[in-house]
Amino acid sequence: MDKREFLKKMGLLTAGGMVAGSIKPASAAAMVGRGKKEIGLQIYSVMRELNADVPNGLKKIKDIGYSTIELAGYGNRKMGEYSVEEYKKLADDAGLKITSSHVNPPTRDITKDKLGELADFWKKTVEDHVKFGVKTLVQPMMPNVPTHDAVKVVCESFNQAGEIAKSAGIKFGYHNHSMEFGRVVKPEDKDKPRNPWMPVGDVIYDLFLNGTDPDLVFFEMDVYWTVMGANDPLEYFEKYAGRFPVLHIKDRSVLGQSGMMNFKNIFNKAYENGLEGFYVELEGIRDGSMTQFEGVEKCFDFLNDASFVK
Repeated sequence: MDKREFLKKMGLLTAGGMVAGSIKPASAAAMVGRGKKEIGLQIYSVMRELNADVPNGLKKIKDIGYSTIELAGYGNRKMGEYSVEEYKKLADDAGLKITSSHVNPPTRDITKDKLGELADFWKKTVEDHVKFGVKTLVQPMMPNVPTHDAVKVVCESFNQAGEIAKSAGIKFGYHNHSMEFGRVVKPEDKDKPRNPWMPVGDVIYDLFLNGTDPDLVFFEMDVYWTVMGANDPLEYFEKYAGRFPVLHIKDRSVLGQSGMMNFKNIFNKAYENGLEGFYVELEGIRDGSMTQFEGVEKCFDFLNDASFVK
């Protein structure tokens, strides 16, 4: 399908052809009040500026109105120069709840012989994240999955991590980018002619969803990267109801400014399917037009003003 047909399918064009969301809704800030909604921030969004002064940076996040944060940067059982206990205290002092964390395993090549090593890694990681007080622990890095057999081992490792996390009262999840919407081709199909309208192979994201135990593994959908992978978040919410309790809310840059993302439809369907929480992630500030903190403040205002965000 061409770009216009894809946008229509995604519900991103109105009947008159205007890109949905391109007109900012009337502000409801006076009625809602800054910080009245529980809006989370993935701190990767402000990592450069935050790391320059973590104590004051965390306070800035709270002053903007965010109430929860999802960590990025945990490694070697620390958060940068801070121990787990020290970073938790800084967040507490700022009035922020650490409710989630992004952590990658030590390898992208997940094989049977590495499952024991990975189990040890996740046990230590979970132990630290109990101290942080998180509800969820999320892997954001896509493993190498050249074959269906490789996918099966990855799913086994996800289930294993999920069991370890569950035993400590934490939910384990996986965060997508756009690569997961690529395909894995079976050996018997590798020589079939490639046609963009009839792609060969199985979608990696679907293989992950179908190959993991819903009681052990959830999926933190990044709605922007799902769209960039030429897929409709709403279709996934419908097909795999209940698997996406947490979302990353992202746009090309500041939320709502690109006109590409129909956040109203996304939120409405996500709530219908049991949305428990979400985190803003901002990656697209490259022109120096604003600071990272200014960008996440604009994102907060967009969601805080939006009638479709509870």
